[in-house]
Amino acid sequence: MNLAIIGAGYVGLVTGACLADVGNRVVCVERHAERLRVLREGGVPFFEPGLADMAAHNAQAGRLSFTDDLPAALRDAEIVFIAVGTPAGEDGSADLGHVLEASAELGRSIPRDMVVVVKSTVPVGTCHRVQALIEHTLRERGAAWRVPIVSNPEFLKEGSAVDDFQRPDRIVIGTEDTRALRLMTALYSPYNRNRDRLIHTDVRSAEFTKYASNVMLATRISLMNELARIAEKVGADIEAVRHGAGADPRIGHHFLYAGVGYGGSCFPKDIQALARLAAEHGESTPLLDSVQRVNEEQKRVMAAKIRQHLGPSLQGRCIALWGLAFKPNTDDIREAPSLALVRELLADGAIVRAYDPVAAENARRAIDHPGLVIVPNAQAACEGADVLAVVTEWREFKSPDFRGLAGQLKSRAIFDGRNLYDPEYVQSCGLAYYGIGRGGRPARPGREDTDAPAVTTGYW
Repeated sequence: MNLAIIGAGYVGLVTGACLADVGNRVVCVERHAERLRVLREGGVPFFEPGLADMAAHNAQAGRLSFTDDLPAALRDAEIVFIAVGTPAGEDGSADLGHVLEASAELGRSIPRDMVVVVKSTVPVGTCHRVQALIEHTLRERGAAWRVPIVSNPEFLKEGSAVDDFQRPDRIVIGTEDTRALRLMTALYSPYNRNRDRLIHTDVRSAEFTKYASNVMLATRISLMNELARIAEKVGADIEAVRHGAGADPRIGHHFLYAGVGYGGSCFPKDIQALARLAAEHGESTPLLDSVQRVNEEQKRVMAAKIRQHLGPSLQGRCIALWGLAFKPNTDDIREAPSLALVRELLADGAIVRAYDPVAAENARRAIDHPGLVIVPNAQAACEGADVLAVVTEWREFKSPDFRGLAGQLKSRAIFDGRNLYDPEYVQSCGLAYYGIGRGGRPARPGREDTDAPAVTTGYW
C-alpha cells in the first residue's frame, strides 16, 4: 500500500520503517527542520535498537522517504497516519494542539477518499473531534470525500519498539467503517499470520484501551514499590516476595519489579491525562492519584539511603551514578528517576559522576550544573567517588567487579536501585549493599574476603 505518516518522531518513525520493511511505500511528513535533515541524511534522531539500520535499508530501497510537504505525501496515499506528539499540558491534560493542527491541514490537503488513522495517544473523544474538523474543512473546500477515522493505538516499549511492532501482542483497530476496517486488516496482515491478534472495537474503546493499559502497568509498579517499603520495615525480601506472588497465574511475573520509580514519555503523562479526563466528567480518581504520588515518593528513596550511609550532609561528597535513561536500550530521559536523584544530590552539595551508554548528552542538556560530571565509561564514574548508585539496568552493569569497586569506592557502598545484585555476595566482597525492599537476609559482609573489613548491612 501507499501510506503517509504525519510526524516522524518515535511512534511515527518506528511505524513507518516497520511498514516499509514489509513492502509498503511510506512517506513520513516531518516539519521539524533539524529532524528532517537528519532523516534525509540517513540518520535517526533518537536511539532505538535496530531502527537506524531498518530505516536506512528501506530508504535506500525507495520504500521510505521523508518530506515536509503534506500534499505531496498524500498524492498516492490510501491511508494516512497521525503520529504527532501529545505532551502534557499545564493542567495535566493531553495537549492536542499538534493533532488538531494536523487534522485541519489534512482537511485542506486530502485529494480523494482516504482513511485517516490516529496513532497518537489521545483522550477518548479525540477521533470524533478529528473527524469533525476534517469534515468541516472539506465542506469549506466544497469537497465531498469520504474520510473515515480509525483509532489505532500504539503499544511500543522503548528499547524494543521494532520487535514490538513486528511481533505485536495485539493490534487494536477502532472504527465503525467497514471499508476502513478491511484496509487496516489488510495492512496488518503480515503481523497477523501466526494467530489472530487483531481486536476490532468502536473508536472510543480503542482510544481508552491505550490509557487503560498504561495505567494498569504503572499501578503494578507503584504497588510493588509500596510493598517494597513495607518489606524493608518488616524484614522481608521483596525479591523473594516477587517470585512467590508472581507464581500465581492470576498475577504473573511481569512488571513486579521494585525499583526507584517509573519514568519515560508515556506513564507519567498518560496517568495525568486520564485523571484530568475523569475530572472533566465528574469522576474522582483516588487510585490514579495514589499511583502518581507513590511514584514521586519512590524517586526520593535512593537519596535517603545515601544519606543514611554517608550522614545527613552530602556537602563535598562524590556519588558515582550508573544509568541516566529512564530504562535500558533508550536515550530517553523524560521523567527519569535518575534526574530526580541527581537534582536532589546536587541540592545537598554532592558531586555526581554519571555514566550512561547512550543518554549522557540528553542528561547534560537537562541538568546544566557544574556538580554533574558526565564521564565516558562506568569505571571513570567511580574514580574518586564515595559510593556507587545504580539507577538504570543496562546490561553492562549487571555483573561488575565488586572486589575492584570495594577497593575504589571510599565509603564502600553500592545502592542498587534495580535489585540487580545478590546482597550476600556483594557484602562478601567488602561492600555495604542497599537495595529496594530487601530486608529479609542476614548481613554477611567480608566473609569471603579476609582483607576487607566487615561492613554493616545496608538493608533498612
